[in-house]
Amino acid sequence: MEPSTITVTDEGGVRIVALNRPTVMNAINRPMRQELTAALTNLDASVRCVVLTGVGRAFCSGQDLSDAPEGGALDFEAVLRNEYEPMLAAITGCPVPTIAAVNGAAAGAGANLALAADVVIAAESASFIQAFTRIGLMPDAGGTFWLPRQIGMARAMGAMLFADRIPARQAADWGMIWEAVADTDFDAHWRARAAQLASGPTLAYRALKTALRTGWSRDLEAQLAHEAAGQGICGQSADFREGVAAFLEKRSPVFKGS
Repeated sequence: MEPSTITVTDEGGVRIVALNRPTVMNAINRPMRQELTAALTNLDASVRCVVLTGVGRAFCSGQDLSDAPEGGALDFEAVLRNEYEPMLAAITGCPVPTIAAVNGAAAGAGANLALAADVVIAAESASFIQAFTRIGLMPDAGGTFWLPRQIGMARAMGAMLFADRIPARQAADWGMIWEAVADTDFDAHWRARAAQLASGPTLAYRALKTALRTGWSRDLEAQLAHEAAGQGICGQSADFREGVAAFLEKRSPVFKGS
């Protein structure tokens, strides 16, 4: 039996999914894509936040170019359509908040895997590289969608054409990621952030994630209608009632995720 390419640990409402191929800097192969998709699909109610991170010195070095049929070559279009798309959809469509805790280099598809998460927290020693043109490929795994929306067309174009290394602090300054954290504080920091989200109003988080991720396709009138419908649901929830009660009683709320 092949060893697992990821580790999955559930701790206090947080599911930690760690890419676990450190000898190849957690390069993505077919088993990893399948296992990642499964780990993020059909979550039970006890999971209220998901963290993606890496084992070893890298977050993810991108596609494993040796992961091809024996004697053949990678069919990139088929792999992207049949394997990457379900994996990325599992991340972007996850019903609870997702954090990419980027512990080291995130290159190529590995960088874009991180950017698919709701929030990216990186160690200051980490970096992001749109490395595709270095081997004669165009960016994929959602990078051409996420990057211009996060940092603007000029920076996205330069990052992808030149394939320069972007240090975590620069990525944070550009708005590519949420924050860069000193290496000595990184592990404790992302764990605290994950615990905060796991104890939060899950229904409201789900509604806001959907509104933000689908809002690109709507005009203002349609987005306002979407907000109204979502707020109507949140306003009838036990979490809202608890939030108001806690505010009036001057205490911290205890959200149940409904």
